[in-house]
Amino acid sequence: MILITTDNIPGKEITEVLGIVKGQVVQSKHIGRDFMAGLKTIVGGEISGYTEMLDEARKIATQRMIDEANSMGADAIIGVRFGSSSVMEGASEMLAYGTAVKIK
Repeated sequence: MILITTDNIPGKEITEVLGIVKGQVVQSKHIGRDFMAGLKTIVGGEISGYTEMLDEARKIATQRMIDEANSMGADAIIGVRFGSSSVMEGASEMLAYGTAVKIK
Protein backbone atom coordinates (compact mmCIF):
# COMPACT_ATOMS: atom_id res chain seq x y z
CA MET A 1 0.00 0.00 0.00
CA ILE A 2 1.41 3.36 -1.04
CA LEU A 3 0.70 6.22 1.39
CA ILE A 4 1.43 9.73 0.20
CA THR A 5 0.51 13.22 1.38
CA THR A 6 0.30 14.66 -2.13
CA ASP A 7 -2.68 14.39 -4.48
CA ASN A 8 -0.78 12.39 -7.09
CA ILE A 9 1.91 9.73 -7.15
CA PRO A 10 4.95 10.59 -9.26
CA GLY A 11 5.32 8.11 -12.12
CA LYS A 12 1.91 6.51 -11.50
CA GLU A 13 -1.48 7.08 -13.09
CA ILE A 14 -4.56 7.13 -10.87
CA THR A 15 -7.17 5.06 -12.69
CA GLU A 16 -9.99 5.19 -10.13
CA VAL A 17 -10.88 7.14 -7.01
CA LEU A 18 -12.54 4.77 -4.54
CA GLY A 19 -13.39 7.24 -1.80
CA ILE A 20 -12.34 8.59 1.56
CA VAL A 21 -10.80 6.20 4.06
CA LYS A 22 -10.08 6.82 7.70
CA GLY A 23 -8.79 5.21 10.83
CA GLN A 24 -9.16 6.50 14.35
CA VAL A 25 -8.35 5.56 17.91
CA VAL A 26 -8.78 7.11 21.33
CA GLN A 27 -5.76 6.31 23.45
CA SER A 28 -4.85 6.95 27.08
CA LYS A 29 -1.97 6.25 29.45
CA HIS A 30 -2.31 4.44 32.73
CA ILE A 31 -2.70 6.47 35.91
CA GLY A 32 0.97 6.12 36.95
CA ARG A 33 2.21 7.64 33.71
CA ASP A 34 -0.45 10.33 33.87
CA PHE A 35 0.66 11.29 37.38
CA MET A 36 4.32 11.48 36.32
CA ALA A 37 3.35 13.58 33.29
CA GLY A 38 1.55 15.98 35.63
CA LEU A 39 4.73 16.39 37.64
CA LYS A 40 6.71 16.98 34.45
CA THR A 41 4.50 19.96 33.57
CA ILE A 42 5.79 21.70 36.70
CA VAL A 43 9.45 21.58 35.61
CA GLY A 44 8.94 21.66 31.84
CA GLY A 45 10.36 19.58 29.03
CA GLU A 46 9.10 16.79 26.83
CA ILE A 47 6.52 14.47 28.32
CA SER A 48 7.83 11.29 26.74
CA GLY A 49 4.93 9.13 27.96
CA TYR A 50 2.51 11.23 25.92
CA THR A 51 4.85 11.33 22.94
CA GLU A 52 4.92 7.52 23.00
CA MET A 53 1.14 7.38 23.41
CA LEU A 54 0.55 9.62 20.37
CA ASP A 55 3.08 7.68 18.28
CA GLU A 56 1.33 4.41 19.12
CA ALA A 57 -2.08 5.96 18.42
CA ARG A 58 -0.85 7.28 15.04
CA LYS A 59 0.36 3.80 14.07
CA ILE A 60 -2.97 2.21 15.04
CA ALA A 61 -5.01 4.85 13.20
CA THR A 62 -2.81 4.50 10.10
CA GLN A 63 -3.20 0.71 10.08
CA ARG A 64 -6.97 1.01 10.43
CA MET A 65 -7.02 3.44 7.48
CA ILE A 66 -4.92 1.00 5.41
CA ASP A 67 -7.22 -1.89 6.36
CA GLU A 68 -10.25 0.09 5.16
CA ALA A 69 -8.49 0.94 1.88
CA ASN A 70 -7.51 -2.71 1.38
CA SER A 71 -11.13 -3.78 1.88
CA MET A 72 -12.06 -1.42 -0.99
CA GLY A 73 -9.38 -2.89 -3.27
CA ALA A 74 -7.17 0.21 -3.22
CA ASP A 75 -3.55 0.27 -4.33
CA ALA A 76 -2.71 3.56 -2.63
CA ILE A 77 -3.97 6.30 -0.35
CA ILE A 78 -3.32 9.86 -1.48
CA GLY A 79 -3.72 13.12 0.41
CA VAL A 80 -2.95 11.43 3.74
CA ARG A 81 -3.51 13.66 6.75
CA PHE A 82 -3.49 13.25 10.51
CA GLY A 83 -5.51 15.05 13.14
CA SER A 84 -5.63 14.80 16.89
CA SER A 85 -7.73 16.15 19.69
CA SER A 86 -7.95 15.84 23.43
CA VAL A 87 -11.00 13.81 24.41
CA MET A 88 -10.45 14.14 28.16
CA GLU A 89 -7.51 14.64 30.48
CA GLY A 90 -4.95 11.97 29.67
CA ALA A 91 -6.75 10.67 26.56
CA SER A 92 -6.36 11.77 22.94
CA GLU A 93 -8.03 10.89 19.68
CA MET A 94 -5.85 10.29 16.64
CA LEU A 95 -7.40 10.36 13.17
CA ALA A 96 -5.72 9.33 9.91
CA TYR A 97 -7.54 9.96 6.63
CA GLY A 98 -7.00 10.15 2.90
CA THR A 99 -8.40 9.13 -0.47
CA ALA A 100 -8.22 5.49 -1.57
CA VAL A 101 -7.28 5.06 -5.23
CA LYS A 102 -6.38 2.42 -7.79
CA ILE A 103 -3.23 3.06 -9.80
CA LYS A 104 -1.77 1.83 -13.07
